[in-house]
Amino acid sequence: MCVTAQPPGSFLNSTRLRFPPMLVAPGRESPKTTSARTVPLSAVGCVLFPTVKEQRSMNQISFSLLGKLSGCCDGAEIPGLELHRVQELLCYLLIYRRRNHNREQLASVLWGETSTAQSKKNLRQTIWQLQTALHQERQPVLARLLMVDNEWIQVNPDASYWLDIAVLEDAFLAVQAVPDSHLTAEQKRLLEESAGLYRGDLLEGWYQEWCIFERERYRSMYLAILDKLIGYSEAHGEYEAGLLFGAQVLRFDRAMERAHRRLMRLHYLAGNRTAALRQYELCLQALREELDVEPAQSTQQLYRQICADEHDQIAGTPLPPASPPPTPPATGTSPAIQQLLQLRITLAALQQQLDQCVKALEQTLTSRH
Repeated sequence: MCVTAQPPGSFLNSTRLRFPPMLVAPGRESPKTTSARTVPLSAVGCVLFPTVKEQRSMNQISFSLLGKLSGCCDGAEIPGLELHRVQELLCYLLIYRRRNHNREQLASVLWGETSTAQSKKNLRQTIWQLQTALHQERQPVLARLLMVDNEWIQVNPDASYWLDIAVLEDAFLAVQAVPDSHLTAEQKRLLEESAGLYRGDLLEGWYQEWCIFERERYRSMYLAILDKLIGYSEAHGEYEAGLLFGAQVLRFDRAMERAHRRLMRLHYLAGNRTAALRQYELCLQALREELDVEPAQSTQQLYRQICADEHDQIAGTPLPPASPPPTPPATGTSPAIQQLLQLRITLAALQQQLDQCVKALEQTLTSRH
């Protein structure tokens, strides 16, 4: 049984899930019809999500792009994907799986450093090599992965496969608008399992421009998931769990100031003021060594509150929501326009962070008068 890959959030947010007769949730009637999208589910209360393990086991094809690239069919590695050009084309199509790609534009993105004629030749050869790898006699399901004609190429929207970055993105989008303290236990499980897929950054060791932007986007998504798990842990008094999530964040970015503030709060609320003060010193050291800056006013204010043992003030003032991860450029734009759009996204994120710092500073100055 397979689950068809869908746009981010569409599966996890669906209210029309069908239940097999033996897996009907309590209080529900067994459905009279089933479909190709019927899946075994794990239930907590009335909100039902398939586990990551269930999702993967229901698909013959699976691809992992986080960390080292791997592609499997029925548990065995897919042969013929050893060439880097083939890997690059496959990964680009999987990352931008909801787009229909014009061949000429695709050749320009992947081999823009060569002449137009050479880039088109490279693409023709690579498409042939990729299709040869996918059209295996014993694995006809692989042959349905791509849709190719003389002008366009894309991942078949009706193909059934498991993709780690799709699971991560779906999980993030499913709870993006949910406040940390309002997450259900099932949503927390969903986030924990999705975060567990993050074996490393997207396609580690690749340095193509399109890959670098997407790597940052998925890393930001992963860190945002961990941040939401930290917020859930604090809201529910699960301080030790929150400290573990915070440590995961700092393993990827030791100078992430928000994570240091989170950990300062968790240590203090757990009754360990000494550890909270030490966390501030670690924050101070990381910011100076990595960025050559001092902590933000909000971090310094939290430090002063901890020194003054202002428990009620700290407990009653949770951190504001984190900035959202960058979004991918629009479909069909040229590489030059994509770069400008990506720069605009980055500047917008920096502007939002600056606004938050100004607001925190204004609040600090107001409280002194």
